[in-house]
Amino acid sequence: MQCRAGCGACCVAPSISSPIPGMPQGKPAGVRCVQLDEHNLCRLFGQPERPAVCSRFSADHEVCGETDAQAVRLLTELEQLTA
Repeated sequence: MQCRAGCGACCVAPSISSPIPGMPQGKPAGVRCVQLDEHNLCRLFGQPERPAVCSRFSADHEVCGETDAQAVRLLTELEQLTA
């Protein structure tokens, strides 16, 4: 599955425990990453500063669903199950 440009669900729903430029303590679940721009695109995409967890994330129908809203819901549910 190709990532839906402008979705941004993976940059909002899950927590990220590793440092992110502008968020040295990482980010809690449900908080928008400071590196997500106004078009919901990652400013760090392809950059060495991008956290490894973000680089390893792959879009998949099971976690991204059919729509951006469904992706937020599914990723939020997964975050709650693994917290």
